[in-house]
Amino acid sequence: MMNSMNVPSKRSTLERKLDKLILTLFGTLFTMCLIGAIGSGVFIDRKYYFLGLSKSVEDQFNPNRRFLVVLLTMLTLLTLYSTIIPISLYVSIEMVKFIQSTQFINKDLNMYHAETDTPALARTSNLNEELGQVEYIFSDKTGTLTRNLMEFFKCTIGGEIYGTGMTEIERGVAERKGIKVQEVPTSINSVREKGFNFDDVRLMRGAWRNEPNPEACKEFFRCLAICHTVLPEGDESPEKIKYQAASPDEAALVLAAKHFGYFFYRRTPTMIYVRESHVERMGKIQDVSYEILNVLEFNSTRKRQSVVCRYPDGRLVLYCKGADTVIYERLVGGSDDLKKVTREHLEKFGSAGLRTLCLAYKDLAPDVYESWNEKFIQAKSSLRDRERKLDEVAELIEKDLILIGATAIEDKLQEGVPDCIETLSRAGIKIWVLTGDKMETAINIAYACNLLNNEMKQFIISSETDAIREVEERGDQVEIARFIKEEVKKQLKKCLDEAQQYFHGVSGPKLALIIDGKCLMYALDPSLRIMLLNLSLNCSSVVCCRVSPLQKAQVTSLVKKGARKITLSIGDGANDVSMIQAAHIGVGISGLEGMQAVMASDFAIAQFRFLKDLLLVHGRWSYIRLCKVVTYFFYKNLTFTLTQFWFTFYTGFSGQRFYDDWFQSLYNVIFTALPVIIVGLFDKDVSSSLSKRYPELYKEGIKNMFFKWRVVAIWAFFAVYQSLVFYYFVTVSSSTSQGSSGKMFGLWDVSTMAFTCVVVTVNLRLLMICNSITRWHYISVGGSIVAWFLFIFLYSGIMTPYDRQVKYLLGHIRLDEYILFLHHSSSCSCCCTSGRFPLLRCAKMVLPL
Repeated sequence: MMNSMNVPSKRSTLERKLDKLILTLFGTLFTMCLIGAIGSGVFIDRKYYFLGLSKSVEDQFNPNRRFLVVLLTMLTLLTLYSTIIPISLYVSIEMVKFIQSTQFINKDLNMYHAETDTPALARTSNLNEELGQVEYIFSDKTGTLTRNLMEFFKCTIGGEIYGTGMTEIERGVAERKGIKVQEVPTSINSVREKGFNFDDVRLMRGAWRNEPNPEACKEFFRCLAICHTVLPEGDESPEKIKYQAASPDEAALVLAAKHFGYFFYRRTPTMIYVRESHVERMGKIQDVSYEILNVLEFNSTRKRQSVVCRYPDGRLVLYCKGADTVIYERLVGGSDDLKKVTREHLEKFGSAGLRTLCLAYKDLAPDVYESWNEKFIQAKSSLRDRERKLDEVAELIEKDLILIGATAIEDKLQEGVPDCIETLSRAGIKIWVLTGDKMETAINIAYACNLLNNEMKQFIISSETDAIREVEERGDQVEIARFIKEEVKKQLKKCLDEAQQYFHGVSGPKLALIIDGKCLMYALDPSLRIMLLNLSLNCSSVVCCRVSPLQKAQVTSLVKKGARKITLSIGDGANDVSMIQAAHIGVGISGLEGMQAVMASDFAIAQFRFLKDLLLVHGRWSYIRLCKVVTYFFYKNLTFTLTQFWFTFYTGFSGQRFYDDWFQSLYNVIFTALPVIIVGLFDKDVSSSLSKRYPELYKEGIKNMFFKWRVVAIWAFFAVYQSLVFYYFVTVSSSTSQGSSGKMFGLWDVSTMAFTCVVVTVNLRLLMICNSITRWHYISVGGSIVAWFLFIFLYSGIMTPYDRQVKYLLGHIRLDEYILFLHHSSSCSCCCTSGRFPLLRCAKMVLPL
């Protein structure tokens, strides 16, 4: 709960900008109506006797009441020009997004994970186009970049390292240094099992009894077998038993205890049963029951877990395992050599990319335990602030611990992670890793993922310095906080100054920032966060180590709100939920840590490498398509409405319609509806394979090249230009035209001709902006134009007693008039569409790229 956040409501950047565009259209609508209304108030005059403006005329045309004329004309024009607002745009966008999500993303076989039978899942359709504009990715490490298949690999007990294997990270480090790697031979008696990849004859099969520290080994194994919340399932035999654990780490540790001769096989609410082998002498086996008195559970704030147990002989022991930073703070004084050696071993494990936990214990006196247990029961039964009180009580007993040793668990990288990160980096996306692991582990994982390389200039801000340790040993918390904050401030300023020099250089190296959780806590202070943000934005890669879930969300929000860039967070566990919710886009990986991340996400995938398809293919396509849909809707509605607006100037601003009511009603519903949806679904400039081969194309989305105000202004220019051509070309060319009866073309003849030009031109204009044209484009565009001609022939040919004059006039047009009608319409459409080519030519000459 301490790391939780309110669930946000997410809307894409395109939708928010679309709202501004709609407000702009409302402003344009109001301006047009105001111009018409004022013009009507000025124009109305009785000197125009042929208008019949007598004293009994209705209020809208009464020269004696000009203010009322302006007001009523304003309302009339609002209804007349209302087509400028693309109401159907939102319906079309939602339809396109829904089909993109359910048919394209969810059914993409390139994002299907066959091993787990898991397809990609778009849990929302609101953010499809946002996937094409991501500039920052915040990633968890365990289970996201790695497989989350934990294997017990090495350990240190009483100052001695055990385990002879070599990790993938160690091989990678050796290759970077040019050292030839030799395979370490495995022993004959080595044991391999899922979760256990340890090989050292000194500990296996009871050989630990011959080590110089057998008592420490015994406490180490018992800590592994007792300090956990694992549940055994199946037969109570080492070969058939299965362990159900809250995390793969715990299962791996209990499995290691089994192979070391401490087989945990049964659990009750108050007891743990362990079958111990080779304890007193080789070959001897005994079943031991330990009474579990208290369990102090692990959480992201405590970063440790403790168990108080009673041995069969009455001995009271507290076993504790957790992060080295929290365990070392609670160790009893003395044994400095052991602490120093174990810390060196931890750093060595971290450099090998292994996950480490420190193990410690403490013998408890009965009276001390009873006194503490009373406080524990009170805190546990508290109805308010129970978690806080339990943590405070735990602090009372988790101190003066005796260090036993540390474990090292290997978690291998997922398939395709390095290639995916390299491809995303080429696309202009900056990737940050936010992890709870040690700094050495995180750095080496970052190297293995191609997130860091030797050519980068690395800025490291760490709390593991001699000066900070010296202050921490004094124990004054106020002094520690003040000193660390000052040190972080100095480091940030120093790194930022150096980064600015590299940034302004001609060909400086790429920059990377590595910072641990303790320093990050102070760097996120309001007085330092701007400095942290400026430094981070200058870096190509950022690695945050030892961070809590809340800090992950704070870092994500810092970039989201401070830099105003599109962010994406990806994780697989419950500790990643706050980070996933804080970003513009949350992606959950359906891994081994439950479904919390998936349930809180906007998109779900099975592997990190699928981000390449999700962003570079589907994200980029969705962004380009929806930008075209929005700008085209804006263009076609503005074009249609402006022809009516120009007509208003020649009708005394009276509010006379230029088009028939049915024309206006069906314009967005039938005659121009389907083609734009087809473009939103099928248009693409390059194939999916080329999108991944040339990820630099993705940078267009990051820069928002297709939905800037400049792009909207260009479409608006074409709308104004073409509406002028539609109106004046048709009216001027028809001013001297005559029908077979000798009469000139009337209003409905001319408006029908103009409407034909609008329908044909806007549909052909759509084809001109398509990057690829399929049969669906031809069917939709051709079908829309044919639908108009079928409609006008049927509409003018079927007469009823209730029809208006327009149908009577249209129904009596003869063949020669139809020929003239088609000639004017086709000439006007050609004139409008051909104007685009000179503009494109000029644009290519000025901006060839």
